[in-house]
Amino acid sequence: MVTATIQTPEAPRVAGASLDIEDVSHGFELDGTVLEVLDDVSLHVAPGEFVALLGPSGCGKSTLLRLIAGLEPPTRGRLAEAGRPIAGPNPSRVVVFQDPTLFPWRTVRRNVAVGPEAQGTLKQSQQRIDEALALVGLSKFAKAYPHQLSGGMAQRVALARALVNDPDVLILDEPLGKLDSLTRITMQAELVSLWRREGFTAILVTHDVEEALFLANRVIVFSDRPAHVKADIPVDLPYPRHRGDPRLAELRRQVLGLLGLDADW
Repeated sequence: MVTATIQTPEAPRVAGASLDIEDVSHGFELDGTVLEVLDDVSLHVAPGEFVALLGPSGCGKSTLLRLIAGLEPPTRGRLAEAGRPIAGPNPSRVVVFQDPTLFPWRTVRRNVAVGPEAQGTLKQSQQRIDEALALVGLSKFAKAYPHQLSGGMAQRVALARALVNDPDVLILDEPLGKLDSLTRITMQAELVSLWRREGFTAILVTHDVEEALFLANRVIVFSDRPAHVKADIPVDLPYPRHRGDPRLAELRRQVLGLLGLDADW
């Protein structure tokens, strides 16, 4: 008698890592006094979620990203990735800044290879480097130098340099802020495509309300400095999104109202 073996399908991979920000406050010493920047911020981000942070300029959004990246500890409170306290930088959390900060003397491929090279894994990472270049559509520009690239292409290199490390959390500090409007729209669509394909958790700081709503699952609106969470707005729209969607317009008015700018729209 032959007994059939029933094979159960594998459970889907849980992409990205959770983030927990609990009662976080932070300040800087300035001229002998403490400038409070963050005030009792609490936030939970689920694995694979895309969360955008909006708020007045200088309110503390980028400071919060620095704390998430582990670049400095908070004055008070706790931050954790996948339940583990964030005590410093880690390759599982990678930051992409507004300026691509590419090494001008390195080719595109060698710029992307910076992470594996620093970690001593360059030899075994060659295929992953090629895959990262392909993900951002720059395979044909692997031997080009930064001065030969457009602004959008340079930012793609910065994204590939982050993705080559297979981050659990991608931290985006206004990465499209310096691009012209047409390139920015194109890059927004590409960023969504990369996130959906790779499954990392994404945290974005932007001053563009439409960009936040176009990209994110949730939009967190902060108050003036010292920043606290003013609103946590789920973006209940499927992907791909369309900028002319009436629901997107409704959400934009809601967010602008929270920012005190609804009278201008």
